Amino acid sequence: MTRSDAPRGRTGRPPVTSRADILAAARRLIDRDGWEKLTVRRLAGEVGVGTTTLYHHVRDKEDLLVQLLNDYVERLDRPALPDDPRDRIVTAATAIHDGLAGWPWAAEVLTVDGFVGLLGDSSLWLVETIVTGAIDSGCTPDQAVTVFRSIWYYTVGEILVRTRSTRRPAQGVDFTFDASHLPNLAAIGDRWPVLAAQDTYAEGLQAFVDGLLARAGSPASHRSG
Repeated sequence: MTRSDAPRGRTGRPPVTSRADILAAARRLIDRDGWEKLTVRRLAGEVGVGTTTLYHHVRDKEDLLVQLLNDYVERLDRPALPDDPRDRIVTAATAIHDGLAGWPWAAEVLTVDGFVGLLGDSSLWLVETIVTGAIDSGCTPDQAVTVFRSIWYYTVGEILVRTRSTRRPAQGVDFTFDASHLPNLAAIGDRWPVLAAQDTYAEGLQAFVDGLLARAGSPASHRSG
């Protein structure tokens, strides 16, 4: 008997469910309808339990999404970390990027400062790796946080822009510019979409990390900090 065929209005003990069942059902709903439409009520219907039963496992939608993210990160393979602290930062940031690129809704959920306070240890090791790499490169702890936040903004922004561009490609957009006012844009013209579609994350990340570490290690930066 399938869930949809099960009799309704039964009495007795409520059906038993597990955290694994709940998270699997939530992933199905997100894959099917998008994370914005995920609600505790809809999830309860998908699992086949009452909302009261579900609240024994999750506090609210935010808690559910954080549990999903932690569970997802726990399943990712940890990359081998190089000895050089700068390269460790690049490796950890790339792992964050590649993981979120496979689940872009998570990037949207985490677009708030202070999100690290929501995550479990299994998710925070990547953050710890970047912060430690920055400190080992000569940054103060405060500067290391700035390094992480800057890399985070770059990474999440790249994922969100690329994801939304895939969903809503620029069709019928006129890339003809007035050469008298915008000479360089006019020269690029309709090549812009092709150039913008290139995957330059890795190249940009390395240049970004080099610039952040160099700035953090400069005497002027230490004085201003």
